[in-house]
Amino acid sequence: MKIRYARYAGSFYAGTRESLRRQIEECFLHRFGPGSLPVLKETGERRIIGFVCPHAGYMYSGPVAANAYYRLSQDGRVDVFVILGPNHQGIGSGVALMDRGVWRTPLGDAEVDEETAREILRHSTIIDVDDSAHAYEHSIEVQIPFLQYIYGGSIKFIPICFLMQDLETAREVGQALAEALRNKNAVIIASSDWTHYEPHRIAYEKDNAAISAVLKLDERLFYSILESRRVTACGFGPVAALITAAKDLGASGAELLSYKTSGDITGDTSAVVGYAAISIFR
Repeated sequence: MKIRYARYAGSFYAGTRESLRRQIEECFLHRFGPGSLPVLKETGERRIIGFVCPHAGYMYSGPVAANAYYRLSQDGRVDVFVILGPNHQGIGSGVALMDRGVWRTPLGDAEVDEETAREILRHSTIIDVDDSAHAYEHSIEVQIPFLQYIYGGSIKFIPICFLMQDLETAREVGQALAEALRNKNAVIIASSDWTHYEPHRIAYEKDNAAISAVLKLDERLFYSILESRRVTACGFGPVAALITAAKDLGASGAELLSYKTSGDITGDTSAVVGYAAISIFR
């Protein structure tokens, strides 16, 4: 069995099972989190198609991410997750998927859903199978422990890493996801942080302009604002792919669950990173 070992346990998040569970619980209970621990509602409405979630170290963005995962826990059991993340390392194919194996974290093994991976590949000409793109990338890895906490460790997922993030690529991936997931009980997670290393006030203004386009489910407007306002969001391709897929899968709206910056956490507002949790639903 192919095992992708956690690269960021002990740095971006706690490195042992018990300490990681405590850290995740602290994120849920944090003043910027939902304020209570999630309890999986097995028979929820299943309205969530996907959400945008940050991927910094848990001490910085974990409470914001917890808002998305808390909402997910109330929405009913999900069979498979597709986690989209930017490729920060510049390694591997332009759009890279892992099609088998497990990802091992301190909370256990998360299984790559081979059947769904094959279905996604069948509907795309741009996605490659390339494990190397995932070997050192954190944007997807940091989402998995939250899912394992909610689902007790037994999750199936497909990781897709974006080195190419132009609008055409994002739309093609989104269309492939919509076709592959149309008859599946699935949720798409777009992993992204927002403005990087600007003063808090400027980050807030820029990010909320871009987020307004996501809330309108308008990926072209989203790219236009990113360019005109010079918003340095790192996972804009995954976000646009999510919007594209969600509209094809019947999305009726989106909601900003939380927006904070690293300055809200640390008190240093001189050069911050923005974090947002956004739900897209039927």
